[in-house]
Amino acid sequence: MFGSGRLATVGNTTLATYRDRTMRSLLIAAALGSTAAIAPLPAQATTETQTTPEHKPGWELLVSSGVVVPTGAQRTRVAQGKLTAAQVLYVVRPAIAVTASLGWARTRDIATVNDPKLDAFTYDVGAELRAPKLIGGSAISLSPFAGIGAGGRSYNYRSLSAPATSNVAGYGSVGGELGVGRIRLRLEARDYLTGFRPLAGEGAARSGNDVVLMGGLRFVRR
Repeated sequence: MFGSGRLATVGNTTLATYRDRTMRSLLIAAALGSTAAIAPLPAQATTETQTTPEHKPGWELLVSSGVVVPTGAQRTRVAQGKLTAAQVLYVVRPAIAVTASLGWARTRDIATVNDPKLDAFTYDVGAELRAPKLIGGSAISLSPFAGIGAGGRSYNYRSLSAPATSNVAGYGSVGGELGVGRIRLRLEARDYLTGFRPLAGEGAARSGNDVVLMGGLRFVRR
């Protein structure tokens, strides 16, 4: 009897000790699991989750060459001419840029005897919307854009004493920028609507229309 009671006591003690150890093991495992769940991610994992870097506004400078092509009634007044333009762009966000342009076209007044040489200066500011890149590789990229703006157009004879004339101008544009390495080739087409006063003599002011095609190169940092 005494031996049986002692064995029972020892058995109960062993069973209780086993339960205590099991509970402690479960509690330690739960604590470790909770700590791992709330611990901060490693730096590498955090970096991988940042898919879009923060954009910083910046400037772009471009000198372009092209051509001015009069359309409609403007074809009987001013000849097609070569164009040189300087453009400054401030990229507010990846999809939005503010533009300022100054263009100089060398043309002729074909409505006047002897077709005197004529300088046409265009100056305007506008906004540009840039779509997501169609091609976004590290070696080659392609980014389309569209814009709208307003400013003025001045005509001045190069050799005649007639006074210069100035008119209000507005435009809409479409284009794209092709990137190859550090080089960016920007191609743009603008449709200008301008006021137009007779360059020589008197007459009523009319509206004129022309298309500007231009392209230029710029370089970017790596």
